[in-house]
Amino acid sequence: MMVETVLSRSVRLICASGLALGMHAAVAQNTDAPIQRVEITGSSIKRISAEGALPVQTLSKLQIEQSGASNVADLIATLPSMQGFTTSSMSVNGGGGGLQTASIHSIGEGYTLVLLNGRRLAPATSGSTVNLASIPLAAVERVEILTDGANTLYGSDAIAGVVNFILKKNQTDAIVEASYNQPRSSGGATSTASISKGWGDLDKDGFNLLLSASHDESKASYARERDFSQSGVIPFTANGKAYSLYQLSSNSIPGVATVKYTKADGTPSSAAFSPNLFATGTCNGANLFKVGNRCLYDYAATVENTPGLKRDSGFASLNFKINENTNFFAEGLISSFSNTAQYAAPAQPLGVPLSSALYAKSIAPYLARLGITNPASVTSVAMNLRLVDAGGRADEYKTIAKHLALGVDGSFKGFDYRAAYTHSENKQTDTAAGGYMSLNAFDALVTSGKFDPFAPPGTSKDVLAPAVLHNQLSETKSKIDMVQASASTEVFQLPAGAAQLALGADFTRQAYSEAPDAFTQGQNKQQPNFTDAIVGGSAGALPIDASRKNWGTYGELLLPVLKNMDLTVSGRYDDFSAVTNDKNFDADGNLIAPGKQGESASKATYKLALRWNPVESVLIRGSYGTGFKAPTMSNIVKPLVNGGSSQFHACPITSASDPRFKLCNPGSSEYGLLTGGNASVGAGALKPEESKQATLGIRVEPISSLSLGFDLWDVKLRNQIQTLSEDLVFNNPAIYDSLLRTYFDPIQKQNVLVAALTPFNLASSHYQGIDWDHTYKTNTTLGKVAVQWTGTFMTKAEQETPGSGVEKNIGRFNSYANVTFRWISKLTASLNTGRFTHALTANYHSGYTDQVYNEDDSVVREVLADGSLGDYVPMKRQVASYTTFDWQTKAQLSKQFTLIAGVKNIADIAPPFTIRNAGGGNQSGYDGRYTDPLGRQFYLTGSYKF
Repeated sequence: MMVETVLSRSVRLICASGLALGMHAAVAQNTDAPIQRVEITGSSIKRISAEGALPVQTLSKLQIEQSGASNVADLIATLPSMQGFTTSSMSVNGGGGGLQTASIHSIGEGYTLVLLNGRRLAPATSGSTVNLASIPLAAVERVEILTDGANTLYGSDAIAGVVNFILKKNQTDAIVEASYNQPRSSGGATSTASISKGWGDLDKDGFNLLLSASHDESKASYARERDFSQSGVIPFTANGKAYSLYQLSSNSIPGVATVKYTKADGTPSSAAFSPNLFATGTCNGANLFKVGNRCLYDYAATVENTPGLKRDSGFASLNFKINENTNFFAEGLISSFSNTAQYAAPAQPLGVPLSSALYAKSIAPYLARLGITNPASVTSVAMNLRLVDAGGRADEYKTIAKHLALGVDGSFKGFDYRAAYTHSENKQTDTAAGGYMSLNAFDALVTSGKFDPFAPPGTSKDVLAPAVLHNQLSETKSKIDMVQASASTEVFQLPAGAAQLALGADFTRQAYSEAPDAFTQGQNKQQPNFTDAIVGGSAGALPIDASRKNWGTYGELLLPVLKNMDLTVSGRYDDFSAVTNDKNFDADGNLIAPGKQGESASKATYKLALRWNPVESVLIRGSYGTGFKAPTMSNIVKPLVNGGSSQFHACPITSASDPRFKLCNPGSSEYGLLTGGNASVGAGALKPEESKQATLGIRVEPISSLSLGFDLWDVKLRNQIQTLSEDLVFNNPAIYDSLLRTYFDPIQKQNVLVAALTPFNLASSHYQGIDWDHTYKTNTTLGKVAVQWTGTFMTKAEQETPGSGVEKNIGRFNSYANVTFRWISKLTASLNTGRFTHALTANYHSGYTDQVYNEDDSVVREVLADGSLGDYVPMKRQVASYTTFDWQTKAQLSKQFTLIAGVKNIADIAPPFTIRNAGGGNQSGYDGRYTDPLGRQFYLTGSYKF
C-alpha cells in the first residue's frame, strides 16, 4: 500500500482525534491549493485526506517515543484497544512459545491482521498470527490501527481489524540511536542501538535508498527479585480475614511417592508421602513446605518473571521513479530474535517398578505407616519428582524472519494502479537450554542406583549432567508467496462529485511445517527404533508438512451521495483450497499416504461504510459488513499428540466400576491433555467461521482546540472454531465423557487419564464496546499544551459453547483462564516549550473477579489467630485495578542531537495480587499478561543525525 508522507498528519486528524473537520475547513478556504489523494489503511481508493469513514488510529513517531517502548510488542501493548495478546512472559511455561502478538478488542490474535507497509508477513503459525518480535521498532515510522473489520480488502482473517506498520522511507540523513532502560530491580535491563542512512530524495533525485540496522537486548528478570512474586505462599486479606495463597507442587525434591493399592474390600485407594520426610522427620532442601505427609515444592520462587530477549535486524528499501507516473519499489527485512525462558526444574511423574531396588529401599519400609498392611495389595507406585540438580528448564526460542516485497505503482490514463510480489518466511526453533533430560539416560541412572530420587537436592549435579539435553527440540517453518494487483479510477459523475472504483485481486500460496526431533516424537510408530523421551518436557509430537493456496478478488466503490456525505460499497470473494499434507498420520500415529485433508472453503463478503458531515464541526460515520475466516492448516492436519499437563482438577471419573477410575489421583491433581486437529470431511469437517461487524462513530470539534471522538463497534462470530476448555471438560464429565481417555505416557511408561481437546465449529461469540479518543491543544505562556485521552469500554465479551451456555467474560476469569477488562484507558498530557517536550501519562486497567476456587482445589488456606495455617478454604475475591504513571522529557539539544529521559511507573506500583497464575506461566501472585513486573524503570535515549 502506497502511503504519502502527509498520512501521519491527515489520518491522525481524520480518524483518531476527529480534527478532520478543521482540516476540511482549511481545504475549503484554500481552493487553489493542490489536493493530494492518499491511501489509508482499510481502503484501496486514494482519496482527499479530509475524507474518511473508518476508525483508524495512528501512532506517530512522537507518540512512539512518548510510550517509552523499546520494542514493537511493548508499543502495541500500550494501546487501550489491545486485549488478549500473547506476551513475552507467557513463554515462561505459559504457552507463549517465544511469540509476542497483537489482538484488537480481545477478539483474538488469529483475527487481527498484522501488515508491514500494507503487505502480509509470514505468520508464526499455520494461520495468520504474526510474531511482532520479528519487526524492529527502529525501522518503524508510524503505526496505523484499523479497529474495524477489513475482510473485503485484506482477506478473510482481518475480522477484528488491522495493525499496519509503516516503515521509514525517503530518509537522506544518517541517524544513530541508542537507549538504555534499567528497572529498580537488578534484572530486566534493556539496551538498544540502531543506525540508518538514506541516499537520494525521491522527489528531487528520482530515487531513495535506505539502509537500517539495529540490535536490542533485554536481560531476564526473576521472581525472587520482587516481593509480589518471590513465592507461591503469599499472605493476603479478603473480606477482613487473613488467608494465604498456597500454590505449591507435589512434584518435589526429595521425591513424593503415590502408592496405589486395593483395600481389603476390593475397592481401589491411594496414599501419597515423602519417603525422605518419613526417614528424617523434616523437609530437606530449599523451597519446600511440609503439608501432611508430603514436602511440597515452591516452584514459583525459582522462575523468571520476564525472559531474556535479543534481536538483530536489518532493513533496506529502494524507491525509484521510472518516470513521472511510474515508481518501482523494493523492500527487504531480515530479523533474528531469541527468547530464552527459564522456569522451574523438570517436574514429571515417573513410575517406580515394584520389583526395583528403589521400591525396596524407599517405599516398602513405610507401607505399614501408610495403613497398607498387605504389601501384595500394592498395584503401582509413581514418584512426583523435581529434578533440581539438573537445573531449571530453559527453552531458547529463536526466530529468523525474512521478508521481501517489490513491485510498481503509478498512474496511467486516469488509473492509479499497483502490482506487487511478496515473499516472506518465518523459521522458529526451540532448543533445550537447560534442565531437560533424556528419559533413557535418566532411567539408567536410577536403575543403577547412581541417582536416588528420594535423596535431598544438591548432591547429584554431576550424576545427572550426562542426561541433560542440549539439542534442538523442534523446528517450525512458515512461508507465504503472494501476488497482488489493484487499480482505481473515477468511473462516473454524480451531482456531488465523481464516483471512484477500485478493483483488485491477489493469489497466495502458504506453506507450514513442524519438525519435532526424535526426543519430542518419543515412541511414535513412524520411528519404531526410537523409544527415548524428554523428562520435563512433552512427548509424542508428530511432524506436519502442509500447504494450501487461496485467491481473492475485491471491488470498492466510493459514491459521493451528497456534498457532505459519502457511501463506500465494497465486496470480496475468497477461495481456499483443501490442505495438502505430506506428513499424514492415522489415529495411532502411523504414517500414511500424503494427500488432501479437510475441505476447500469459499465465500463472498461485503461491507458498507458511510461518512456524513451534517455541519462543518461534526463528522458521523458508520459501517456494516460480513466476514469469514477459514480454518488454519493446523486446525485441520495437526495429529493428536501430548498437549502437556492440565491445571488441578478433581478426578472426572466417579464410578469405581469404570476402568479409567484406577487412573485417578487423590484430591485435586494435574492430568494429561491431548491436542490435535480435525481432518474430517463431510458433515464433521471444519467449516469457515463467519462474522458480522458494525461501527458507529462521531467526531465533534466544538472549538478549534478541542476534538471529541467516540466509536461504537460490534462484532459477532458464529461457527467459531474452538477447543473445549479443560475446565469445561473436567467439570462436566457426563457431557464430555468421550473426551476423557486412557493414554500411554511414554515418559511414565504407563497408562494415564487424559482429556482430548480437538477443534470443532462449536462456539459463537459477541464482542461490543466503545473506543474514545479526545484531544485538547492550546498555547500558553509556558508553551504548547496538549492532552489526549484514549480508551476502550467493553460492553460485551460473550461466548456460547454447547453444554455451557453463554459465558460472559468481561471483568472476570473465564474458563479459558483469560480476562477481558471492562475499562482500559491512557491519558497523556504534554508541554512543548520549543527545545523541551515534557509528557506525563496515566495508564489504567479496571479490576476484575479473580479465579474462583473451592476447598478441594487446595489453593487458599485460612490463617488462624495464632498465625498458623488452617484448612484449605473456598475463595472468591476481586483483583484490584491497576494504574501506573510515566514521565518523559525530550530535549532537542541541537538540530542534530536529541536526548530523551523518562521514568516508567514512577510510583513503583506493584501488580495487583491474584490467586490465579495460569495465564503467565509458572509465576505466582500476579498475572504477567496484564501487568508489568519490572516496576519503576529509568530510561535514556539519544539520537544523533548527520
